[in-house]
Amino acid sequence: MSTWSRYLPILDWGRAYSGADALSDLAAAIIVTIMLIPQSLAYAMLAGLPPEAGLYASIVPILLYSIFGTSRTLAVGPVAVVSLMTAAALADVTATMDVGYAAAALTLAGLSGAILLAMGVLRLGFVANFLSHPVISGFITASGLLIAVSQLKHLMGVEAQGHNLVELLGALVAHVPQTNPLTLAIGAGALAFLFWVRTGLRPTLMRLGLRRGAAEFLAKAGPVAAILVTTLLVWQLALAQSGVAIVGEVPRSLPPFTVPDLSLELLGALLMPATLIAIIGFVESISVAQTLATKRRQRIDPDQELIGLGAANIGASLTGGFPVTGGFSRSVVNFDAGARTPAAGAFTAIGLAIAALFLTPLIYFLPKATLAATIIVAVLSLVDFNTLRHAWTYSKRDFGAVAVTILLTLGFGVEIGVTAGVVLSVLLFLYDTSRPHVAEVGLVPGTEHFRNILRHQVVTDPTVLTLRIDQSLYFANARFLEDYIYNRVIDDPKLKHVVLMCSAVNEIDMSALETLEMINIRLGELGLDLSLSEVKGPVMDRLQRAELLSHLTGSVYLSQFAAYRALAPRADTQSALAAQDRADKLCG
Repeated sequence: MSTWSRYLPILDWGRAYSGADALSDLAAAIIVTIMLIPQSLAYAMLAGLPPEAGLYASIVPILLYSIFGTSRTLAVGPVAVVSLMTAAALADVTATMDVGYAAAALTLAGLSGAILLAMGVLRLGFVANFLSHPVISGFITASGLLIAVSQLKHLMGVEAQGHNLVELLGALVAHVPQTNPLTLAIGAGALAFLFWVRTGLRPTLMRLGLRRGAAEFLAKAGPVAAILVTTLLVWQLALAQSGVAIVGEVPRSLPPFTVPDLSLELLGALLMPATLIAIIGFVESISVAQTLATKRRQRIDPDQELIGLGAANIGASLTGGFPVTGGFSRSVVNFDAGARTPAAGAFTAIGLAIAALFLTPLIYFLPKATLAATIIVAVLSLVDFNTLRHAWTYSKRDFGAVAVTILLTLGFGVEIGVTAGVVLSVLLFLYDTSRPHVAEVGLVPGTEHFRNILRHQVVTDPTVLTLRIDQSLYFANARFLEDYIYNRVIDDPKLKHVVLMCSAVNEIDMSALETLEMINIRLGELGLDLSLSEVKGPVMDRLQRAELLSHLTGSVYLSQFAAYRALAPRADTQSALAAQDRADKLCG
């Protein structure tokens, strides 16, 4: 049973499911469903798909994630960044290939799901660790700006296309004379109302005497109110006849069974965007899931999350949807509303299915400007330029990576931006680890501790060079260590011993091992011996299976103090103690 529960987490939480859990999950599902209806429609429009695709992408994927996912509160469905990436990918593919837009969306979802599923089965959840948080934050910030600007055309009631900020702004400026005043009034009004709802409605309702829970519920239902009011206005005043763009007819049906196009040509064209969507979606989802799980002292399995998200995307491809992932805003709402188990997602799917069957005629006159306003308000919360300020203060290199990611995303589009973010994350990792911090250390007087000679008052011996390596050794940094040692010893005729203090070395790969062997030989040719100290057990186990230790010109010491005591003249050890006595007297 434990083995099955690992791959089917529903067997774990389902065994202990209670009536109290069901009531909490149902209450949370009602709130999330109300929130998801406008969001699903809006994100489908952002992805360039019919509104019903948003509802379809929010039903079966949620059900599948509730079976395979490990987060108790993650809400899966269309999200802004993935929807924008979907639109960018499909626009490029459909422009060069004879394939339908909606059909390509199914293939993109299925391919993303297959990639996620394969990564989960192969336990590759660690891949997300190669994406630095500052770079991802920069990409999401730039994407949020792109999404917001891309929706201004719906607020203005004009046609304006573009894949980057320059193209979008140029198209919008060129179409300003064609702006529809009624559309602009509806969009601007909805936008102002939704901004006020996010910050001002709850305090206002509480001042009027409503309880906190009721006020929060009504605040979360703000987008629904905007949809109802603007839809009624367009219907009653026949504004569609005056040029106000509306959603129009939405089929009343449950998600249909669909089969993605699996032609090799289309799969090849979508492989790279599907991979990027899978990785970015997983990073966003796992970040939210782990944050919420920590608040309740629950555990998230990243590899099983890959399987859950993969199943959700494959489900979307088979039911008329498009790529999905765990959403930040709806997951936080689900958490705050009291969801206890993934069954809340199943209840949400039921609510959305009811909406797809019976409520779609009510949104016939829903203005697209209202959906655009919903998207703009949602994505602007993703925009956070504080990352640039923090990165500038903490690390200029990270600042450069964030700035480049933002500029490339805004200037050249989402795919180039996210690709640059991924490449930069990996390059930064390789750069950092290829130049490990190496400190020359000496003995702290009166102790057995060794510290950096540039930071502390320490005692050293002219015949002993001790270098502390503060990182594991592998193919990318082995040559750096070799050059560092040679440059340090070549002009120091007093040296007799070189000790590598390995307290921070967790691994030595084959390339680094060969480099250490070469260092040992060349130091021997210079009349120097090489010793190791404080080698960790797992590292020593591997070294004992190699030839380095048998050829080592020096010795392996349990501690650096033992090495110093064995190699340094006794007079210097006494001078260390004398230095400590002098320091004690001065302090006294």
